[in-house]
Amino acid sequence: MNILALDSSQEILSLALLAEDKSYSLEIDAHGRHSELIMEAADIICRLAGIKPEEINMAACMKGPGSFTGLRIAYSSAKGLAMALGIPLRAYPTLDCIALSLASYPGLVIPALDAKQGRFFCAFYRNNKLLSDYFDLGADSISELIIKERSKEEENIILTGSGAELLLTKLFDSRNNSLYPQSLFVDFLPGRGRARELLKMAKNDTINKGTDINSGPMYIRKSDAEINR
Repeated sequence: MNILALDSSQEILSLALLAEDKSYSLEIDAHGRHSELIMEAADIICRLAGIKPEEINMAACMKGPGSFTGLRIAYSSAKGLAMALGIPLRAYPTLDCIALSLASYPGLVIPALDAKQGRFFCAFYRNNKLLSDYFDLGADSISELIIKERSKEEENIILTGSGAELLLTKLFDSRNNSLYPQSLFVDFLPGRGRARELLKMAKNDTINKGTDINSGPMYIRKSDAEINR
């Protein structure tokens, strides 16, 4: 089984490939050029693995939430491969993939993406289990949810994802900032690409037979154009 995972949900464009039980990964600081680079990067990682693109058996991508443009790039690329090659498409929630890298963290894990306008896409996890909905919230609301979700007052909290550092600043500025003097941390390299986690989810998923080829990303929030209309 050859599985190609594509992640363009954050600033770092990342790809991961499972080929003949060996894993390969590639990360590019794309500077907003995700759409220009993603298929070229897919060709490069296939060559590194010694396979042809037509030998890919499954394509995986982030389902959302995240950047409207970023999500569409990887989703449309994975969908195009699936349709062209007649292979399954699998799409997984972005926040689940981001949280997976901290599955063994002994505390509360909060992946966060900057949703602009002072808000964040986030969710709450413990022991790699989703505890909440997928949210689009400001720092004050996130702070209130942390109070509710902590299993005990001294439980450590770690933020990860490309919005983690900004959220940390906002939380310390929020009205509940006295809650986390010693217990709030940010993951090392929080904004790195998560194609490797995406690949792991696709590889270990024995239930999901495939995502509807006619489906699209899960945005949570309406676009500015829709709101203005």
